[in-house]
Amino acid sequence: MSLGIDYASVEPTVPSDENLSRLRERIFGFAASRLSREAAEDLAQETMLVLHEKYAHVADPAELLPLAFQVIRFKMVAAVRKSVRRGEARSVPVEDLPLASREPDPEKLAARAEMRTRLLAAVAALGDRCKEMLRLKLEGRSFEEIRRHFRAASINTVYTWDARCRKSLLERMGGNWEEEP
Repeated sequence: MSLGIDYASVEPTVPSDENLSRLRERIFGFAASRLSREAAEDLAQETMLVLHEKYAHVADPAELLPLAFQVIRFKMVAAVRKSVRRGEARSVPVEDLPLASREPDPEKLAARAEMRTRLLAAVAALGDRCKEMLRLKLEGRSFEEIRRHFRAASINTVYTWDARCRKSLLERMGGNWEEEP
């Protein structure tokens, strides 16, 4: 729809530098009240560029100010939409993330050292047959090999000894493998 104005034949009147400076300050203030300072700077600059390129024929401050605010509103909505689409709205700054360490967790190291101390004390309190049986199991010997080592008549005897040794070890550990008694 044409309003009967041929903008190509109309000679543009350029607003003064002072008016443009005030206009830029106002649209920057408006954007900065709703967005970060950096984003407001960018949007104010883009708005001024649009006003210069597409609306050079508008020189009256009474028309230019509402036009500038309309353009900056559109720019702000587009910037927010773009940020949401890219996932920037819910992203966490890299500076806020803890760095992953290749070193073991000190708390886990301390818990493991305590467990080792408790386990060594409990093993030391076991009888000779249980200590020997644990040593053979840690070497990877099968129950049949352990039976032959102890010269037991039946493998079921070895199973019984193993169950009793584990039960005794667990009692000496406080009844729980994880917590201190």
